[in-house]
Amino acid sequence: MGTYAAVVLAGGAARRMGGVDKPALPVGGRPMRDRVLAAVSDATPRVLVGAADAVPAGVRVVREDPPGGGPVAAAAAGLALLDPDVTVVALLAADLPLLTRTAIGDLLKHLDLEAPDTEPAGGGSAPALPAHGGSAPALPAHGGSAPAAPAYSGVASAPPAHSGVAPPVYSGLGGAERGPDGACFVDGDGRRQSLCGVWRVAALRAALDRLRVERGGSLSGAPVRALLAGLVVREMAWSGEGPPPWFDCDTDEDVRRAEEWAR
Repeated sequence: MGTYAAVVLAGGAARRMGGVDKPALPVGGRPMRDRVLAAVSDATPRVLVGAADAVPAGVRVVREDPPGGGPVAAAAAGLALLDPDVTVVALLAADLPLLTRTAIGDLLKHLDLEAPDTEPAGGGSAPALPAHGGSAPALPAHGGSAPAAPAYSGVASAPPAHSGVAPPVYSGLGGAERGPDGACFVDGDGRRQSLCGVWRVAALRAALDRLRVERGGSLSGAPVRALLAGLVVREMAWSGEGPPPWFDCDTDEDVRRAEEWAR
């Protein structure tokens, strides 16, 4: 599967929860950020972006500039601590208490660590995507039914890991064929969970450079969708057992629901 790094973003303001240190809230007896870090225990290095009183051994800690500058500024701070030879990074919110190593492994397989960043041009249009196999996972209370696979547009759903179907080559901007820049989960309503994904470091750094130019040098307050605009993303519905690994805790009710799942 190859090696990868992990950057966990823990600097949010948690306004909907009264400004508490949300990643430090326990789920199943462990702080949410520790559960996320455990899901990427095989990553090298692991970087936590945000304030933390204590972290597991070996985890690098950094703050975004400025503090509270948002997830894009935090991603930039985390990427700056990666070793030069790191090519793939898991970019994760710190409030994903149901994330597992199995889920991360599925994302890495769909990114295909052995494939080059750019595939040789083969001509013609991208192949049709296979139908999704397997049963749908249980959805949180605010989720809906699973959507149909989106039409191919440079951002497409991948076949599930158990499908046995070779992943298609995706067409990026300008029609050039290349492998995906990243892979992330989508929820039951088809919403992309961008901070529950794995990405090619070179693609993220190029996107950060572009965004800095567009925003006059500052990444503070930039939305994640602006960072990922133009990247080729392989979207994945969770087809494994157990609760959805992308489930994030934005409210007290979300934390209670995650606690029930974690029992």
